[in-house]
Amino acid sequence: MTKLKIGVIGTGHLGKLHTKMFQQISNAELAGIYDSNPDNLSHVSKEFNTRAFGSVNELLENVDAVSIAVTTSEHFKVAFQCLESNKHVFIEKPITSLIIEGEKLVSLATDKKLFIQVGHIERFNPALLAVEEYIIQPMFIQSDRLAQFNPRGTDVAVVLDLMIHDIDIILSLIKSEVSHIDASGVAVVSDNIDIANARIQFVNGAVANVTASRISQKKMRKMRLFQKDNYISLDFIAGVAEVYRLVSAEKQLLTPAISFGEIGVGDKKKRVIYEQPEIKEVNALKYELELFVNSVLEKKNPVVTGDDGLRALKVAEIIIEKIEESKVNV
Repeated sequence: MTKLKIGVIGTGHLGKLHTKMFQQISNAELAGIYDSNPDNLSHVSKEFNTRAFGSVNELLENVDAVSIAVTTSEHFKVAFQCLESNKHVFIEKPITSLIIEGEKLVSLATDKKLFIQVGHIERFNPALLAVEEYIIQPMFIQSDRLAQFNPRGTDVAVVLDLMIHDIDIILSLIKSEVSHIDASGVAVVSDNIDIANARIQFVNGAVANVTASRISQKKMRKMRLFQKDNYISLDFIAGVAEVYRLVSAEKQLLTPAISFGEIGVGDKKKRVIYEQPEIKEVNALKYELELFVNSVLEKKNPVVTGDDGLRALKVAEIIIEKIEESKVNV
């Protein structure tokens, strides 16, 4: 079996998980890890019995690809160095702190025919995977991502820390360009925006109302999709999807469903049904890393490309700009 030699750069919370997952992926060979913090590097190296490299350059000399899990502000510097060294890159979300940095990475990867996959892990959440069989054409999306305060991630606004997960999903579901954005938000316990709300309008008439907070008492990660004859509820914490649909009265269902009765008359009669699609038993982080390894070995575009990450970042930046504008106008 051909294996991809890969190294992990950054061994904090996420980097440690990446290290663990790569040791479980059959067609990946974890060459080792690097972290600018010597104590952290030594600890994780011993815990997972893997090589600790003394520098990024030393790691790059021994791998075909890298997984980058450093702080967001360091994404561009590290990823650019890796791409310059002709290494494929998996990079945690957001792709970079600034749009111009993301554009440079995508351009460099294109020039060198290298792959970038961005770690928008919620694309691989069991709740979202469960509704892949359905035709999804939402015209209104309500998204709420609330978290208890954690100092990790406060180096950027909650829009880049949490909301960008939902921005990425929304952009992947609504096949239309963004036409207008309104947003508001405030900093409460950090120097950056801690709670934000955005209303994103699309050229095709679809609208997404997105809220993110990292100062909530309880966790919530839910998204509700409304479209013609369909209502889909996704709970990203529970990994559960629920679907309410209108179907023709005589339609034979392929999966178990609960009927709530019929509406309409004659040829227009329809049944209201409730379905809970089968949940796929999947570790979202391991799955996205597996797909990255496969994309490099098979020379095919990743599921979440650098362009996808850049598009989500551009929308996130507009939201932050709108929030800053609203402060000035108060």
